[in-house]
Amino acid sequence: MADGSRALFCAAASDRDQSYFLFATTREQLDYLRFPLGDMTKQQARELARRFGLAVADKQDSQDICFVPTGRYTDIIGRLRPNAIEPGDIVDLQGRVVGRHQGIVHFTVGQRRGLGIASRAPLYVLRLDAESRRVVVGPRQALRMDRIALRDINWIGDGALERAIGEGLEIFVRVRSSRAAQPAWLRAAGRGYEIELVAGEEGVSPGQACVFYDAASGQARVLGGGFIQSATAKDAAPGAGWPLVAAMRG
Repeated sequence: MADGSRALFCAAASDRDQSYFLFATTREQLDYLRFPLGDMTKQQARELARRFGLAVADKQDSQDICFVPTGRYTDIIGRLRPNAIEPGDIVDLQGRVVGRHQGIVHFTVGQRRGLGIASRAPLYVLRLDAESRRVVVGPRQALRMDRIALRDINWIGDGALERAIGEGLEIFVRVRSSRAAQPAWLRAAGRGYEIELVAGEEGVSPGQACVFYDAASGQARVLGGGFIQSATAKDAAPGAGWPLVAAMRG
């Protein structure tokens, strides 16, 4: 930065960008962290590796979760949180049982395929309840959320978070690693913080990260982020958020 401080930016190759997973990096860590490949494409990195005679120059790209040998993350979660692989009910928004499942670990908010139930209209996973082992399904329009309550905020933008926000800070956010950044407002709310999505977003999943950027694309600066605590739609009644009881909660 111009003042000698350091900041975190998206990679030049957007399809290789890992900034979403680095939002919790602290200012202190930024002082000594270096990402020498951040301005290179994968091809440029491979060519450089060949020039230096490195064996990884032609190494096959890793697929899925590289630290799970079998490729099945459900095996790991099943060992850590056995309740996540126990059978339970699939219910609609009125609480009516419409099917059964073999563990909420097999579902994610926004999922449509693989529900194992028949319906005249398409159904999507709206939320998960680990305590009751219920998967709640409903129409696609019920997926769209407009407000997100956050917890465990990490701010690496300029200055103090409270001063930067003021009456509201216009930013861009990503609620999943594979999603494009969306325009939003970051505001203080009670003792915490909330995001107001300008155009709404589908599949907002409590427990996932909501990452802040200063631009929608390119090598945008990462301003920090937080974990999604709950989400609500504009037409929802006050206090009617849909908190997710995370499958990995103790």
